[in-house]
Amino acid sequence: MKVSDYDFELPEELIAQKPAIPRDSSRLLVIDRETYSFEHRVFAEIEDFLHPGDVLVLNNSRVIPARLLGRKETGAKVEAVLTEKLGGGLWKAIVRPGSKIKLGNVLLFNKISCKVIEHCDDSSRILDFGSVTDEDVKKAGLLAIPPYVKYYPDDPESYQTVYSRLEGSVAAPTAGLHFTDTLLERLRKKDVDVQFITLHVGIGTFRPVKSETIDGHKMHNEFFSVSSEVAERLERARKEKRRIVAVGTTTVRTLESIIARHGSIVGDSGHTDIFIYPPYTFKAIDSLITNFHLPRSTLLMLVSAFAGRELILSAYREAIIKKYRFFSFGDACLIL
Repeated sequence: MKVSDYDFELPEELIAQKPAIPRDSSRLLVIDRETYSFEHRVFAEIEDFLHPGDVLVLNNSRVIPARLLGRKETGAKVEAVLTEKLGGGLWKAIVRPGSKIKLGNVLLFNKISCKVIEHCDDSSRILDFGSVTDEDVKKAGLLAIPPYVKYYPDDPESYQTVYSRLEGSVAAPTAGLHFTDTLLERLRKKDVDVQFITLHVGIGTFRPVKSETIDGHKMHNEFFSVSSEVAERLERARKEKRRIVAVGTTTVRTLESIIARHGSIVGDSGHTDIFIYPPYTFKAIDSLITNFHLPRSTLLMLVSAFAGRELILSAYREAIIKKYRFFSFGDACLIL
């Protein structure tokens, strides 16, 4: 299949620049796979579609201030986006301008510095911050806001989910941005089982698919973790034919990766580079809450595998006509 099969035209004014306030006032496009129909709602009304016994699975990863702006010792401007903590003062990072940053260069960021000690096969670098603490590294950084968002948010917490707990993501698991504590409490009172997994979103989420064919694209690795307790609840729901509703493509990739490894949902942690695109048989989830994704992106391919390419592209055309807001700070879809 060609990557161009997942292209569409999006008016620039529909790219959301700020989050909805309150979070659950964003719009919700409900996509029914059986009836091939759409319903236009507000996100706070998602409880109308969730039933007692459903398991709602959310990614509790928290975004770190991974973007460092600084200079080389020569005075030339540099930028680094930290992508993975390696321990012992070492971080893996994407640096710009990559062609100008050599082994042995010292990079200065605010009150801290690091040394480039290794070039990686994926064009990233290993940076050695020495005895600089992780807290000081994070104090020197900014959130790596997506490149299509033109303004840094007034409140950086608006780019975190209200339930974010474990630091490690470069980008937010944005499907969860629509939830409020009040909405989650209403769902719990309705006997919806709210559970959390972790997948730390990597910088690859911003990288375009450059190959002409889907199978020519190599996915990036991301760390995930699911506790044994959560896994047991999810596997019991599967056996009892209760719905598992995934919040975000990161949750989908985590659960599908575990089933691909073990044949069932079990407690597990590690790295995954699973690439989900049509045709794919989903084994872990029954419904999906997700945002509107970029043209030609791996995320658009994943939701197309779940709902069908024609239905998804039809839904996106409907959303454009109705002027839904797209991408990270945009509106949401519920795919039933």
